[in-house]
Amino acid sequence: MSAPLISGIQQVGIGVQNVPDAWKWYRKVLGFDVPVFDEKADAPLMIPYTGGEVHQRHAVLAINMAGGGGLEIWSFTSRTSQPPNFKIEPGDLGINAIRFKAPDVKKAHDWVKSKSKEAVGPLVKLPEGEGFWGNDPYGNAFQITSDNSWFQKTGKPVGGVAGVVIGVSDIDQSVIFYENLLRPLEVVYDLTGTFDDIPASIPSQKFRRMLLRKSFTPDGAFSKLLGDIQIELIQTLDRTPKKIFENRYWGDCGYIHLCFDTLDMNALKTKLQLQGYPFTIDSESSFGMESAAGRFAYLEDPDGTLIELVETHKVPVLKKIGWFLDIQKRKDQKPLPDWMLKTMSLNRVKD
Repeated sequence: MSAPLISGIQQVGIGVQNVPDAWKWYRKVLGFDVPVFDEKADAPLMIPYTGGEVHQRHAVLAINMAGGGGLEIWSFTSRTSQPPNFKIEPGDLGINAIRFKAPDVKKAHDWVKSKSKEAVGPLVKLPEGEGFWGNDPYGNAFQITSDNSWFQKTGKPVGGVAGVVIGVSDIDQSVIFYENLLRPLEVVYDLTGTFDDIPASIPSQKFRRMLLRKSFTPDGAFSKLLGDIQIELIQTLDRTPKKIFENRYWGDCGYIHLCFDTLDMNALKTKLQLQGYPFTIDSESSFGMESAAGRFAYLEDPDGTLIELVETHKVPVLKKIGWFLDIQKRKDQKPLPDWMLKTMSLNRVKD
């Protein structure tokens, strides 16, 4: 059996117009209160997706210590981040929603309703379990569902990122891409029809949907924190979908990328190139983000949705005393000890 190349979802990028305001909402409502980095800088390597010009940005990577992926909350500072000029519907091409996980979905539903001024949908029966839809103040949809992978009990009703909902034009083509990227994957369900749990504005709209899961395995320094991967592919069958980032830049408003924690970037690059999925960006050497560092790369799924890959080289464990962990010096891919990961919570931002 070949060595694992991806350990989990590291983060989902969210383009906003004001990082501090957005991060405050995600801290208070969804518990993303531990920063990994908070930095203002140029983004020179992203020019293929920013109109061929170097732009400045402000980015915060924040995590929820219950477990799951984090959020990279991102804004241009050299221009105004642009929203889409249409209402995003389920099945439009790109990341439609983030799936956050909760230990008790009903308690999470009550919590989000009490803390958010935005619309929160009812509890609904999903093809697997129970969940509900909500919106952040910036027009982004999210879904909260159950999951079996947790790092620790925090007493908070909502955990980290369990996965995403991605609109695609052809599920059969897209699933080949994601299976090649993340193998082994389990197909939890593959359904076609009309669904009460999908909040579409067109009544009785027909969809095909497929939930893919990569279950947690103890491979990678952060694997215990990141947990399972859930990706729901959704294809609308009754209309022509729109591309969410058509005529806009990466980093504009919305869900800008899905990022995976990568264990061996060179091996993964070779594998994906042979399968016809080349990297469009590759930092090649270590790239610093405030007190964190790593190699990052981008590629596109068959509909152009941006997938980021990050091989972590250095991460802050306790910023206050300058304690950083050099991942490159580790001789294996075993998970970090729980106590070491838990010390990251000492960086927590309290409102």
